[in-house]
Amino acid sequence: MNSSDMDFGIRRLGDCQFDSPITLSTTNDDNIANYVTDNQRVIYQVDVDFEDCERTRLSAGLFEKAGPRQRIFFNPSEVHAAILTAGGLCPGLNDVIRSIVMTLWYRYGVRQITGVRFGYRGLYDIDDSLRVSLDPAAVRDIHRTGGTVLGSSRGGGNRIADMAQACLRLNINLLFCIGGDGTQKGAMALAREFSRINSSCAVVGIPKTIDNDLSFVERSFGFDTAVSEAVMAVAAAHTEARAAVDGIGLVKVMGRQSGFIAVHTALAQNDVNFVLIPEVPFELKGVNGLLRHLEDRLKARHHAVILVAEGAGQQLLEATNRTDASGNVKLADIGPFLCDNINAHFRNLGREVSIKYIDPSYIIRSAPTIANDSIYCQRLGANGVHAAMAGRTECLVGLVNGRFVHVPMALAAGKRNFVDPESALWRDVIEATGQPPLMLNLL
Repeated sequence: MNSSDMDFGIRRLGDCQFDSPITLSTTNDDNIANYVTDNQRVIYQVDVDFEDCERTRLSAGLFEKAGPRQRIFFNPSEVHAAILTAGGLCPGLNDVIRSIVMTLWYRYGVRQITGVRFGYRGLYDIDDSLRVSLDPAAVRDIHRTGGTVLGSSRGGGNRIADMAQACLRLNINLLFCIGGDGTQKGAMALAREFSRINSSCAVVGIPKTIDNDLSFVERSFGFDTAVSEAVMAVAAAHTEARAAVDGIGLVKVMGRQSGFIAVHTALAQNDVNFVLIPEVPFELKGVNGLLRHLEDRLKARHHAVILVAEGAGQQLLEATNRTDASGNVKLADIGPFLCDNINAHFRNLGREVSIKYIDPSYIIRSAPTIANDSIYCQRLGANGVHAAMAGRTECLVGLVNGRFVHVPMALAAGKRNFVDPESALWRDVIEATGQPPLMLNLL
């Protein structure tokens, strides 16, 4: 879809009638940071067709810039904010929670902040223990640990009306939903339900997907930490492989539909010989299959490292035909499948190999953030608060072309980013590993 066909508009609850308690500048060159104005935009499509610059400019797409406004929609003394985390764990959840609480409390003077436990369940369930009061003391040190202090769960999308009524009952008028694609779909449905019942409740999403695959979000929080943790697993696999005759280190990382973690890990740890991702199909057998190229690698160097994303090679396995509570297809396990087939192949050749299989998935998901992710989480949470206080709703806060912007949930939810096999990124992986561009037996 061309950018000119997309709606980049952000829904607002109404006019901003209150002065912001945040003191910034309205002029340049005074050494004081400025407010963000409603007219500031960030170009989405930055690639330019030199021969048709005017058409490219018109179809570039413009995102509303995120940040604190001089005038806000909500009176801070009347705000009751709620925060929830949903879906799978990811490094940085606690960092984002802390950032939201600190910004609400210290920058806007909001004193009523509720933590909703176990995702959307904490909204529709009447059990009061599923909601806790948050303040700076409660979140002071939570960024030092992994996971989420609020707990998480999947599902709840069929209880939208119940959740909206619960927010009305609790007088919640700011709701921050931290989660991935399924969470943001639920948040969008909830924002639209608030609109239907004429409730002025702002719903703002903080996109969380460790696979880095949410559309219109340049980088998802936790991704850098995931790559950093995966690098250590690959280093261990490489050490094991080199210590054995015809040793093979096989590492499986997350990446259900998008192989960004595997791709970036391979580039960060230049010891990987084969990277297998969902976007690039491969075959096991035949003159151009993985097994034949693995033979050549072992013949030349007597060790090899294979890095596989969990969603790679699913066409080679029997489908599970099952889904989780969020509606995600449960994948067949590519890791043991590869181990079994590699062992069988070399056994048939009369050649012994030593495979060490490492699956660090849950270790990665529960890790605390590295510094770069912590910085990003802090800025995402703060900009999410600025958006909500200014009456923006049904939007995400994301990074586009190095700028924090407001992304309509309708644009981001349900659409994923994928590694482009014809991109410079995948080309660089091929060069770093030395693997063939395609491991398919084409006619």
